[in-house]
Amino acid sequence: MLEIRPAREDDLPAVAALADEARDDSPTGAQLGAQDTDRLLEHLSVLLAAGGHVLVAEQNGRVVGVVLGRVVAAYLFARRASLYLDMVFVAPRARRHGVGHALLRAATDLAAEHECDDIYSAPVPGNRGVQRFLARLGFAPAAGHRVASVAALQRRLTTDATVRDSAHPHHRRFGRGGIEDLIARRRRARSVMESGPIDMRPVGGGAPSRRRAAKAG
Repeated sequence: MLEIRPAREDDLPAVAALADEARDDSPTGAQLGAQDTDRLLEHLSVLLAAGGHVLVAEQNGRVVGVVLGRVVAAYLFARRASLYLDMVFVAPRARRHGVGHALLRAATDLAAEHECDDIYSAPVPGNRGVQRFLARLGFAPAAGHRVASVAALQRRLTTDATVRDSAHPHHRRFGRGGIEDLIARRRRARSVMESGPIDMRPVGGGAPSRRRAAKAG
C-alpha cells in the first residue's frame, strides 16, 4: 500500500537518508546539500520553518520517495504564485511502480490549493532519469529549470493513470478513494453472485401460461 502525506518530524531522518541516496544517484550530487546527516536535518528544518513543504511516499512502512517544495509568491512579471520543487526523488528499489506519479499528483494538488499557475522543478544537471521523467509529464525547459502549468500536469497525470489502469486491471489504486472504489466493486460483484443469475427479461415478459393464469385469477 502506498500513501502520500506531509512529512512528520520522525520522518525527517528517512528523508535525509533519501537525500543522501539521491546524491549518490546523481553525477553532480554535491548540489543536493551537505553530506552530514545532522546538517541535512538542519536544512530540512529550515525549509519547513520557512513555510516549505515536504511530501513523502510511504510504502509498507518505509519512506521510499520525497518531494521538497515551496510556494513562491507573485513577483515582478510573475503575476501568480508558483510551486517551486527543490527535489523530486524515488528510491531505486521503488521505481516503476507509480511512486513518482503519485508524488507529483500530491504536489499538483498542493499547487492548486495555493492557487499556483505553474510548477517549477530544478532537476540536478546530469541526472537524465529525472529529466526524462519530467519531460514525459510535460515539463519544458525554462531558464535552467523545467516548468509545467498546474492544469496541464493534472490532465497528464490523469491520462497516465487511466492508461496504466487499463494496461494493468489488477493494479491497485493509491489513496482512500481508490480503496473505496475497489471495495464497492467487490461488494457489487458479491451481491450478484449471492443473488444468483439476473433475469434480463422485460417486465411483463413471463411465460404465456403465467399471463393466462394471472388473468383467470
